[in-house]
This record gives sequence, structure tokens and C-alpha cells, in this order.
Amino acid sequence: MENLQIRIGTRGSELALWQANYTKDMLESAGYIVEIIIIKTTGDVTTHLSFDKIEGKGFFTKELEDALLNDEIDLAVHSMKDLPTQSPEGLKTAGISERHNPADWLLIRKESYAPDSDLHLKEGAIVGTSSARRKSQIISLKPGVNVKDLRGNVPTRVQKLREGNYDAIILAAAGLERLQLDLSHLEVVKFHPREFVPAPAQGVLAFQIKGDNDTAKEAVKLLHDAKTLETVNIERKVLKLMEGGCQMPLGVYCEKDAMGNYHVWAAVSDSWDRPVKKVQLSRSTTFELAEDVVKALKS
Repeated sequence: MENLQIRIGTRGSELALWQANYTKDMLESAGYIVEIIIIKTTGDVTTHLSFDKIEGKGFFTKELEDALLNDEIDLAVHSMKDLPTQSPEGLKTAGISERHNPADWLLIRKESYAPDSDLHLKEGAIVGTSSARRKSQIISLKPGVNVKDLRGNVPTRVQKLREGNYDAIILAAAGLERLQLDLSHLEVVKFHPREFVPAPAQGVLAFQIKGDNDTAKEAVKLLHDAKTLETVNIERKVLKLMEGGCQMPLGVYCEKDAMGNYHVWAAVSDSWDRPVKKVQLSRSTTFELAEDVVKALKS
């Protein structure tokens, strides 16, 4: 059984541990012996800065990648939206999970809820997020809101809202659903990903391995969802062609319909406080679809 042992590397947040245990359960059901190893990343340690002020890309992934390269772990589980489009030499993204809810949700304190106002937000509401993408899109949908940086893991962010530091906050639906947090004390506006465009690959897990680790390669085959990869590849290609990272105010979302057609929604701005440009393209094939989306965004 020694060759069926897998060491999973993960960040230590509640959500990251959920993702790692989700992966662990699937591998154990196939007979693998799995150990979870927690690794702190730059993004975990640097909590006093917003994402756009942290230097470089991959600040939630680099230390996990280093552990892979040093053979300290066999498999790194990432939120795919945090993963740079280019893996370091020697590493590969060997598979991805099925997609959970890709949408963003707006959580509003009951004291700040304005049912007759746009997005049910009161005028001048303080909205918490450290994502440049979310900042730019919420301002475009509700001019006059005040955006304020918000860091911490998902439960911590919800607690900061509950304590009244913000009127509302924006979080990924997938994380809230995975952690099954009690939101009964809040009003929830569930954005549609076509309207409030999510980060490329939001709601998807990426399984990264060292290229020469055959045991990990075989294990990831059990986790991989080819159907999800088809649409996520388009989103990630747009991200790569735009030369963006977590700091870029870029949202890309792709759907494939029952007839086999691809539909892409994208939103970008020059910075979080600049106007948002949105495009929507549909094609019967993926050929140059991402390239056409980028051309439309840059035109």
C-alpha cells in the first residue's frame, strides 16, 4: 500500500481545509492513504494589505508549489481562481474538480437593508471586499457605494459584517455553501454570474502535482472533471491573454449549452475605480473564442 500514499498540501483556512478534506475523502474511497499537510502562504500571513498591494502573483499558491518541488507533498489543492495561469517548471495542473456555484453573493446587514433601492443597498453603503474585480463591478451596478478593504477567512469576514464594520460584503457563493455558514441574520442578494461576472474558474478546485510523480498523476485521474475543464479553459485563456492575475479587475464566465454552443461573459476595468467594460460572445466552437473575447475587451 506504500505506493498508494498521498500527502495533500493545503492552506489552513476553514475553506481550504474543507477543500483538502473533500479531496481526501474521494481518494480514500479509492483506497489511498491520505495525509493533509498545512502550509502557510504569503496571502495568509500578509493580512494587513489588500490583494493589489501584495507584490507578485500566486501569493496564495507559491509556498504550496515550493513544497511540491521539494517533495514535501504529493498534491496541492488550490482554489483554481487563485492559481496563476503558468505553473513553475516541473509542476503541472493535472486535473480540476467539478464546478460548484460560480456566483458571488452580496451579504447585507438587516440594519442596512433597503428593499426599494438598487441591489437593496442603502445610499452610501460601505461594502467590504479586497478584490479589485468585485470593487469595480459593485460600483458599476450601484454608483455611490463606498468600498472598503476586507481580509480574513470566510467566517472572519462574515463576523466583521455582523459586528457592523460594513453594511455589506461580497463573497463567493461556493465558499459560503461549502462551509454551510448560518446567514439567517443577513439579507442575501445572489448575483447571477452573467450579471456580476466572477473570477475565471471561480468555484473550481485545481489539483497540482510534480510532473514526475506518477502516483499523484494516477490519483488525480480519479478527481478530474473533463466537462468543467472545457469551459474553464476558455476563462483561463482570457485571463492569460489579458496578462492578468488576482489583482486585475477581470471577470470571465463561460457556459456550454445543451446544443454544444459556448457563451462567454466578461467584464474588465483599468482599475477598481474606473468604468467597467462588459462583453458577451457566443460561438459554436472554442476556436479563437478567448482571443475574440480579449479583442472585444480591448477595443
